[in-house]
Amino acid sequence: MLVLVAPGQGAQTPGFLTPWLDLPGVEDRLRALSAAVDLDLVHYGTKADADEIRDTAVAQPLLVAAGLVSATALGEVSPGAVAGHSVGEITAAVLAGVLDDTAALTLVRKRGLAMAEAAAITATGMSALLGGDPETTIPHLKKLGLTPANVNGAGQIVAAGTLEQLAALEADKPEGVRRVVALKVAGAFHTEHMGPAVDALAEAARELTPADPQLTYISNKDGKAVATGAEVLDRLVGQVANPVRWDLCMETFKELGVTALLEVCPGGTLTGLAKRALPGVKTLALKTPDDLDAARELIAEHANA
Repeated sequence: MLVLVAPGQGAQTPGFLTPWLDLPGVEDRLRALSAAVDLDLVHYGTKADADEIRDTAVAQPLLVAAGLVSATALGEVSPGAVAGHSVGEITAAVLAGVLDDTAALTLVRKRGLAMAEAAAITATGMSALLGGDPETTIPHLKKLGLTPANVNGAGQIVAAGTLEQLAALEADKPEGVRRVVALKVAGAFHTEHMGPAVDALAEAARELTPADPQLTYISNKDGKAVATGAEVLDRLVGQVANPVRWDLCMETFKELGVTALLEVCPGGTLTGLAKRALPGVKTLALKTPDDLDAARELIAEHANA
């Protein structure tokens, strides 16, 4: 069984969309999506530097657009399930038939803007913890007032909170944690600090008419499959202020009997986690069109397994 997954913010790198524009129809599609959200996705995906595409309001629509064009380039795909990490959940919603391209880009553009505005209210950030055990690390973070914003499995946890709280974490690491690495993000995503963004996103979501998923859609909230489009949309709204439980998503992959995981562009992060947490599951990350042939072979072997 194949699961198709989409990465979240931080996966983007300067120029990562450049080789994809050589494929027929990709530039036209990106320009159409750019017009729909008043953001030059072609420029940001090919010419912009790291600082420009780190901007939350830019990175999020850019990632969703990249995931969609790379998934389309695969041709006919029938995965057993789909999932996305953080903003990648919106990509997954399109892959599952819940939203169309334009609705998804409109929603993610408003999501990025709202999260950027929320992040500007208080000086906050996120830090990745290297090493340690979740049973020890999570209580320690809560003691410091921090949120385990991304519980990614494979021993990886990302803490989020105020800069003062993150500084306290540097000085007082949980037992077993070797290093605390500050992430280059604009704020404490997936925490209470994103509360204002929830309200803005809820207003945007009311303008959409989601369809029910045509594929098994696994949610970051609790790793559970979601049966209705209305619930998918509701979870997409609430998730901006709640932790990403990718560990639970991967537990569900195990329960479903997933034998292969394919990560759409810009792939790499989720396949890396899967290699450590899902032994025996074949993985492949779409980075450039050069990966398409291998991806199609993986699909042929596992899509109906």
